Amino acid sequence: MDELARLKASITRHAGEGVTRTALPGVSVLRASTTTEPLGSAVEPTLGVIVQGVKETALNGRTFTYGPGQFLLVSVALPLVGHIARASAEKPLLAFVLELRPDKIASLLIDTALAATGRPGAVDAAPAGIAVSDASPALLDAIARLLGLLDAPGDAAALAAGTEREILWRLVTGPQGATVRQIGLADSRLTQLARAIRWIRGHYDKTLRVEELAALATMSVTSFHRHFRAVTSMTPIQFQKQIRLHEARARLLVEPGDVTGAGYAVGYDSPSQFSREYRRMFGVPPSRDAHTPRTPTVLP
Repeated sequence: MDELARLKASITRHAGEGVTRTALPGVSVLRASTTTEPLGSAVEPTLGVIVQGVKETALNGRTFTYGPGQFLLVSVALPLVGHIARASAEKPLLAFVLELRPDKIASLLIDTALAATGRPGAVDAAPAGIAVSDASPALLDAIARLLGLLDAPGDAAALAAGTEREILWRLVTGPQGATVRQIGLADSRLTQLARAIRWIRGHYDKTLRVEELAALATMSVTSFHRHFRAVTSMTPIQFQKQIRLHEARARLLVEPGDVTGAGYAVGYDSPSQFSREYRRMFGVPPSRDAHTPRTPTVLP
């Protein structure tokens, strides 16, 4: 049985419809029997591997399409819009998702001396915050063995951490290795920018001052602008706007009748400006969009 077949069998056994968080820390599986409409959310550093079906994820208008045997890597928290492009009851979309924790990557880099050797793609450049690549057989094999531990909970306590570490090793030495390594390096451009991105996400309703964000990232304003755009494909102001609008959309799913309140809550002073920018981003006014049913499958 090849790696994708093993993964398909494991996910089929353990995934309900939608996103299922497993007993393994940081590991989720996704099953979807229908295609979905685009839905936005801020996504943390994550590895998403498609086993069956096709998914599309967009960042600031650029679409990334990935299918069986491919993975999406998100290296810093980003406002993404995702939807399932190919799925059916007979052949549902099946996917594996792993949270990428900086401390675990840092530990691996230190123990293997990669943090000190500065393997190619190192600290000075700011890589794009999202990428699609083919998963190697070795990576798929490690993921299949990790999911296999769901069938052997007695073994999971002893083997899960080591198997997850192997997955991280396959990533840091693979085609997106330079980006993954930056997640774990305290002095990397990606880590510096992550501090500013966390501030924007936590204070999206506040006035944004680029000078203060640059200081938080320990960069000059010019350098901050250049590296921020390289990672997120947008300016800090555009990034904040997308976070605001995604948050407003999430609020409207809960309270569809309070469009004005949703705009004020995320930092808009003008209801007309909120409606105008919401329609520009999502294609429909918030009053209509609030009543559109959606399936929450934004995870990579």
